[in-house]
Amino acid sequence: MARFDRYVLSQLLLLFGFFSLVLVAIFWINRAVVLFDRLIGNGQTALVFLEFTALGLPGLITTVLPISAFAAAVYVTNRMSSDSELAVLQSTGTSPWRLARPLALFGLIVALMMSALSHFLVPMAEGQLTEREAEIAQNVSARLLTEGEFLHPTDQVTFYTRAIDEDGILRDVFVSDRRNPSEGVIYTAAEAYLLRDGDSTTLIMVDGLAQRLETTTNKLSTAKFQDFSFDISNLMSEPDATIDNIRHTVTPHLLVGWDEIARGADTSTGAVAEEVHARFAQPLFCLAAAMVGFATLLIGGFSRFGVWREIVIAFGLLLVLDGLRGPLVRLVRDDAALWPVLYLPTLIGLAIAAAMLWQSAHPGWHKRMFRREAAA
Repeated sequence: MARFDRYVLSQLLLLFGFFSLVLVAIFWINRAVVLFDRLIGNGQTALVFLEFTALGLPGLITTVLPISAFAAAVYVTNRMSSDSELAVLQSTGTSPWRLARPLALFGLIVALMMSALSHFLVPMAEGQLTEREAEIAQNVSARLLTEGEFLHPTDQVTFYTRAIDEDGILRDVFVSDRRNPSEGVIYTAAEAYLLRDGDSTTLIMVDGLAQRLETTTNKLSTAKFQDFSFDISNLMSEPDATIDNIRHTVTPHLLVGWDEIARGADTSTGAVAEEVHARFAQPLFCLAAAMVGFATLLIGGFSRFGVWREIVIAFGLLLVLDGLRGPLVRLVRDDAALWPVLYLPTLIGLAIAAAMLWQSAHPGWHKRMFRREAAA
């Protein structure tokens, strides 16, 4: 590898690491606030929060990598242009294609990083995350055994207990059940117990009062009870293990037998095709993002006022290319045979970058062509 390639590549990787760290931190903070409130508010420990955060990081990093690659390419190119390094290299006869070589190598390195995440780490992390969410959803006691707080296992149920003894007895229990639109029921009890029997969970209330209000007639009826059992198993929504489980499968297991995989996952063949080829197309998009950022700034040339216009144009091109993926994903999900269209954003981006590099290598070609036509 030439000294120039090593120099540019080291700058790119350094800035890429910096931008990735900053962007991951920003996105992580936004998600962590919501996740912390949901888990800690439901009685989970800080270790569970850290576990969920770690399992969500691979997917978050894949979102950030294309942006970081683009930002690093733009920043390094802008700095080299401001320091006249690009002007010196071009004045010595270095072609734009030669200048783009370390950028292409950088894009391939980022694509390899993202491939490892997309094909293996992200599916395994999401699968583990789904399993842990299912365990927590089934753990009713973690949702209910929080003393001194009004808790809402669902939108229609409110639970409160004043205190919890060391032996697990709940003192001064309040339960409001509004799941039936025609009536609302409030249970109060001096004490209660949680009993688990397999997948079912029952709340046994002792020495209490049930108040039933019929919403149609506004009739209130009350009944005292010595003991009353309240099934709370259906208060927790358990995730469907079959939905989107292709997202939790590593890529080698999805390469063949799409029809069987779709039937097993209760989804369409197009969804399987989209999932598989998106894992290949997204890493390649990192290469296109880096090349578009470099080529757009290179074509702008040196200017005392900077290359901010070219930066805005490059960012706009990146947004347009990324925006193409949404409609293309829907096409592939409807028809699995259309999977090649998922690579269109990358191919278009590379074609745009190649056209810009050619333009930079042949400045004023259109003017010369007009002169020849005029002379003829």
